[in-house]
Amino acid sequence: MSSPAMTFTSRSLEDDARLINARDHKIAPGDISIGVIIGRTSEFFDFFVYAIASVIVFPSLVFPYVDALTGTLYSFAIFAVAFITRPIGSLIFMAIDRHFGRGTKLTVALFLLGGSTASIAFMPGYATIGHYAALVLIILRAAQGVALGGTWDGLASLLSLNAPRHQRGWYAMVPQLGAPLALLVASGLFAFFLMTLSRADFLDWGWRYPFFVAFAINVVALFARLRIVVTHEFERLFEQRDLQPSEILPTVKAEGRNIVIGAFAPLASFALFHMVTVFPLSWVALFTNQPLERFLIIEMIGASVGLLAIVVSGFIADQIGRRSLLAWSALGIAIFSVMAPLLLNGGDLGEVAFMILGFMLLGLAFGQSSGVVASNFATETRYTGSALTSDLAWLVGAGFAPLVALLLSVKFGLAASGIYLLSGAVATMVALYINKELAARDR
Repeated sequence: MSSPAMTFTSRSLEDDARLINARDHKIAPGDISIGVIIGRTSEFFDFFVYAIASVIVFPSLVFPYVDALTGTLYSFAIFAVAFITRPIGSLIFMAIDRHFGRGTKLTVALFLLGGSTASIAFMPGYATIGHYAALVLIILRAAQGVALGGTWDGLASLLSLNAPRHQRGWYAMVPQLGAPLALLVASGLFAFFLMTLSRADFLDWGWRYPFFVAFAINVVALFARLRIVVTHEFERLFEQRDLQPSEILPTVKAEGRNIVIGAFAPLASFALFHMVTVFPLSWVALFTNQPLERFLIIEMIGASVGLLAIVVSGFIADQIGRRSLLAWSALGIAIFSVMAPLLLNGGDLGEVAFMILGFMLLGLAFGQSSGVVASNFATETRYTGSALTSDLAWLVGAGFAPLVALLLSVKFGLAASGIYLLSGAVATMVALYINKELAARDR
């Protein structure tokens, strides 16, 4: 057995970093925001790079022996693997956090995330290794999910705890800015290579470059997040048990109701998240003759609208309350679910209107969906409870969304995808109705 002195831990490194980053004043929410935005952008970039490739690369590279629709469905099934393994990652990395420190946890998780994403860039296709290509993709996708379970650093909770009471909505939207920023970069990269390369060159080597970029972004995100995590102020909150990892089973037993409500409260925004990003790209690729780079540019325009809408959500939430904004947004998404199939199937102008309206609603709803019930948790379970809520929310609301939406649309027509979106809006309104504690905190 190794001696305690020889046990690897990041705490001595964190102590050194604290001396470097020591401040004479309490850390401000604005300081935390930078680390939060960079961290979330890196996570979402990995997400979008893989999601886009699931539509325009993997069906041809990994499943060329089936038709395009079947290959896309297979690809979306593998897409869901990361959301299944993400809770497993939370279990593993919570234990690492408790025993070796949060710096070790984040370092291992982000290198695993960046490494597994970058490894996809080296992946041979079916033409080289046959069915093993699908197996390799499944393993690397599972590794991404495990890593994402470990990237929960508590910074969003720290930001919320340090936010002024009258600006809770404003600071709640900050972590969500990472999604549209990541989509802008990911879509832009793929659009660039599609426009400048032949189809053969793109499928041979061009698609691999965005996966290389993901590793570099994760390294930058690691240092940005560690700079906050190792501050004295963060450690003080950790010691006060506001952000201390707790045992998984006792947390689930004590906070099961809040975890479930927290997973379903943002379902409308998570369902819409895929309806305006991954799903429409697959529909355009499979059932239209439009250039994919054209639609990726439309997605970039939509992401810009979504970015602005997220910022606006913070201002509105501080005026009318987060719960009210989420409820009104869910109602708007329910109405949009009726219009969405008509717009997406309505030609060039219809597609643009679909993306603009969809991202506008997404920004308003998604901007306030982060940690909707986090303050419901007792202080000793807030850190772990919030992580588990996030895992369950993404699994229920996002993991199988592209697969289900495409299957329904193929079997029953595009209108069925609208019904799927409507179900998410209904789930959100029911969860908000049950979670009356949020209404009390908004006032």
